[in-house]
Amino acid sequence: MPQPVDTLTLEDARVLLAAAEAKAEVLGTPYNIAVVDSGGNLLLFARMDGAWLGSIDIAIHKAFTARAFDMPTDELAKMAQPGKPLFGIQDTNHDRIVVFGGGAPVKAGETVLGAIGASGGTVQQDIEVVEAALRAFEDA
Repeated sequence: MPQPVDTLTLEDARVLLAAAEAKAEVLGTPYNIAVVDSGGNLLLFARMDGAWLGSIDIAIHKAFTARAFDMPTDELAKMAQPGKPLFGIQDTNHDRIVVFGGGAPVKAGETVLGAIGASGGTVQQDIEVVEAALRAFEDA
């Protein structure tokens, strides 16, 4: 009998998305926000009114990257710099790897359930949007 897979549900994704949108509103910046399941597959996506078209794929790829490597994309970025062990990793996986902040795994304890990615502001703002979503998920 197949074992159940620990993954985000659509309702979980909605909690994450709502908190991310709320933080984006506070920042006054429209965002693209993507949530992926434990397999890295898109579960929920929103493009806020006025969010950059060019950030759609970035948000989706940030979420995929965070799940593919089970770490925030800003941590992966540190290892992807010239002279570091993962330099060039952004050119793998059909160019779906993003090596700057704004993506993070979503966990229950140590179990990775999926990930979230946000793109629309500065890298620091993208990180803040994701962190707000993670806090809301932990509190739900």
